[in-house]
Amino acid sequence: MASSLSSPSGRPSRLHLFDLDGTLIHGSSAAVEISHQLGLDDEIRELELAFAAGGMTPPDFAARACAMWSELTEDHVTAAFLEAPWLSGIREVWDDIRERGERSAVISLSPDFFVSRLLVQAPRPRAARGAADTAADTAGPARRTDLRADAVTDAVADARGRGADATYGSRWPAVPFREVPDPAGILSAEAKVRIADELCAQFGVSRSECVAYGDSMSDAALFAAVPVSVAVNGDGHLRGLASAEYEGEDLREAYGLVRKGP
Repeated sequence: MASSLSSPSGRPSRLHLFDLDGTLIHGSSAAVEISHQLGLDDEIRELELAFAAGGMTPPDFAARACAMWSELTEDHVTAAFLEAPWLSGIREVWDDIRERGERSAVISLSPDFFVSRLLVQAPRPRAARGAADTAADTAGPARRTDLRADAVTDAVADARGRGADATYGSRWPAVPFREVPDPAGILSAEAKVRIADELCAQFGVSRSECVAYGDSMSDAALFAAVPVSVAVNGDGHLRGLASAEYEGEDLREAYGLVRKGP
């Protein structure tokens, strides 16, 4: 696995653990957004359906996705990150968590080269982005890459230190790929509990001080391990496991359920 960790001072009173695919990204995933940039929408849909049906392991999925993404560049990853359908209010929630002396972390099976960007910047939904981002979306093909690069540079400068306090993703080779992912570095659903324990040790909290946010089967073990959890647009795998359930596109509302609860 691959991790990134900031260095906040002081012992937090609570640790908030966020899933990425289907949770922070509404109705989509990092793999889908990356594939969309490469014109591989049908191919990734078939791959995700096979994975969801239990037809392959996470390392199998990673190996096949890597082969599909042979033309992937950092510009594609940047565009996928900027254009993903992020929930509203992510920055505001992480800011509030930090102001309360608490910590936030993202744990995802997705590639670390995508997940780790959340340590630097809390993403904003497309409707909330600035003029530079809007220009990038509407410019012609010859201009899009340069404008996207400018937009993400401005966003990083503005948002540095306003992302999550830690991120964990599957370990992938650097983009563009010169090798295939090592199966040992690809995370599984079960790994989320182990990573949560590692984060507890790093931040000086216990499982009893954790809150989990997720949407699917990959979050079920973590939901069972911590006392407070929120199913964010969750599927049937989390039924009966979550402390609270939220349907919608604003993380502030899901987070508000935690503040009203334990």
